Amino acid sequence: MANRYGVDTSVLVRLVTGQPPDGFAYCVETLTGLVQQGDIVVASNQVIGESFVAAQHHYNQSTDEAREGLDRVLQSGLVAPLNGESVLQAMQARGGAGLFDRLIANGYAQEELTTLTLDRQMALIPGSQLL
Repeated sequence: MANRYGVDTSVLVRLVTGQPPDGFAYCVETLTGLVQQGDIVVASNQVIGESFVAAQHHYNQSTDEAREGLDRVLQSGLVAPLNGESVLQAMQARGGAGLFDRLIANGYAQEELTTLTLDRQMALIPGSQLL
């Protein structure tokens, strides 16, 4: 039976930014070994959201660069989104609600909950409604 792992923000940020180079190389090498032996490595919505902010604020990536980096990593085969394809779709959506709002709504949807919000843009996300 495969082992299942969830990465934290420090790992995902290394993979997204490639910084520092030695930390990036270590993460790639170690995760590649896990995946090659059949283990599963995932990132939660919270880790994805934190990494999105960290890439922008600590590594000076633009919003688009951070999104593209996350998308690349989460489709690389090393780390998958815990909530699956719906997270990749949320990350690719533009306009209206922001990435964090989409990740919040996605997390609730996984639990079959309706997201209640006062934000009119977030209320447009399927499964969300104005309070």
